[in-house]
Amino acid sequence: MRFLSVNQPTSQFYNSEFNKFFNHLDTMFPAKSFNNVAYNNLPAVNVKENENAFQIEVAAPGLKKEDFKLSLHENRLTISAKQEAKVEEKTEKYSRQEFNYTSFQRTFTLPKNVDGEKIEATYTDGILHVGLPKKEEMKPTVKEIAVA
Repeated sequence: MRFLSVNQPTSQFYNSEFNKFFNHLDTMFPAKSFNNVAYNNLPAVNVKENENAFQIEVAAPGLKKEDFKLSLHENRLTISAKQEAKVEEKTEKYSRQEFNYTSFQRTFTLPKNVDGEKIEATYTDGILHVGLPKKEEMKPTVKEIAVA
């Protein structure tokens, strides 16, 4: 069995044909193209920690705060968003409708020291900020026991 190397003309032919095919798909289906970020529905996420809290940042430009849903169940935080857009164009000769749905869901297992009652979320400039404050550490209590 013989494998083709990248430097061989046959391989270059196939690479150029594949590129033509995928570029053609990009022009036919721009919202769902293989080279377009919109095809991958998972936004980038940053997780930061300081001494008082964790911070999750979700890059989700183009959404509104009403598009997000956050839920906490058994120490798992689920962040999801759903956006629906409908474009309709009517003329006397034709009618065209396009529907676009964008959604994602990410679930994070939280450390036990996160205070679930004080989680806060804000959405500004295309970034969802989720603050996860840490619980006050339980100080060990010292109990003296009298000898009887």
